[in-house]
Amino acid sequence: MAWDLKNDRPIYTQLVEQIAIGIVSGNYPIGEKLPSVRDLASQAAVNPNTMQRALTELERKGLVHTQRTNGRYITEDNGMIEKVRQELAQEQISEFIQSMTKLGFKKTETVQLINKFMEEEK
Repeated sequence: MAWDLKNDRPIYTQLVEQIAIGIVSGNYPIGEKLPSVRDLASQAAVNPNTMQRALTELERKGLVHTQRTNGRYITEDNGMIEKVRQELAQEQISEFIQSMTKLGFKKTETVQLINKFMEEEK
């Protein structure tokens, strides 16, 4: 997984988002064991404590669970994964709409642009 971390927000929140995206997109399959905290921290080039904090947050959200002394695993709850997937989609759409509004586009114009773009992509 490629880590794209920026300095504009706390690193651990970006880690949470990126791992959550990996889970909902299937890059981390349901029930799969995650690499160790140290391995993930090394891959992302972050402090292990920061990665630990991110994984704890993912556990709190229900996307990851710990098996005593066996490590962390991706949830097998498809409903939870779909819920988070929808939440992430809503966040992306909201940010996009806000950006388009800042550019002076009305919602109907934005929808028209999206439809045009989708037609051209076919």
